[in-house]
Amino acid sequence: LASVGTFQVLKLPLAFIRVLEWQLFSIFAFATCGGYSGQLRVSVDCMEKASSNLSMAIDFAYPFRLYQVSFEAPVCEATRRERVFLTGDYSSSAEFFVTISVFAFLYSLMATTVYVFFLNKYRENTRGPFIDFIVTVVFSFMWLVSSSAWAKALSDVKVATDPDEVQLLIPACKDPTNKCGSLNGPRWSGLNTSVFGFLNFVLWAGNIWFVFKETTWHKGTSKLAAGASEKQAGTFTQQPYNHGSLDQPSEYSQVGGPTSY
Repeated sequence: LASVGTFQVLKLPLAFIRVLEWQLFSIFAFATCGGYSGQLRVSVDCMEKASSNLSMAIDFAYPFRLYQVSFEAPVCEATRRERVFLTGDYSSSAEFFVTISVFAFLYSLMATTVYVFFLNKYRENTRGPFIDFIVTVVFSFMWLVSSSAWAKALSDVKVATDPDEVQLLIPACKDPTNKCGSLNGPRWSGLNTSVFGFLNFVLWAGNIWFVFKETTWHKGTSKLAAGASEKQAGTFTQQPYNHGSLDQPSEYSQVGGPTSY
């Protein structure tokens, strides 16, 4: 019986959307962004072949503090090398996006648990639906802000880690006698899917209506609308019926006798 009851609860849009927010979209958002690591490779072919490095691997990862990412590049003067750093810090947008994802995951888990095991108490207590409504609105807004910020940061990360841009940071590549090239760039397929955070905004914003229906605001409005409709219907059923018109004799009911000449 408990399993049947749980299944019936999860069929409600209120609970079903929470399950999607919890098990699919929230986990997907912070896993694709927070677990990302990429690599790019460039080559420096010095005029002095002994100083060349034809395969330099540069690794970077979340939270994308690229200014802390460094690699050893040849100077093309004997065998001396120097440390080169990437540019840019996109950790604030990335960490903000992942933080919203984690908190959304935890809240969706807690809300789903309440719906499944304490739905009656949830509906009886006016404070629970009210808090749920406010939190849902806040998360909807935060998903929009964090997803927009991360989409912009992701675009900047792609530019900063482009092999052609990284070559410009290597002093030896500024000498026309040396040849620099890009071997391969990072794979962005996994990180691109993190931009689906906008789907979380759509999902949470769409759930606002179903949460609002559980609040006293909606229930009070429904009662007022029902009372107004009943009152309007009563005015039509209580119209007085006038019988006097049937009791009064008509002037055409008396037929005159024949006229005497």
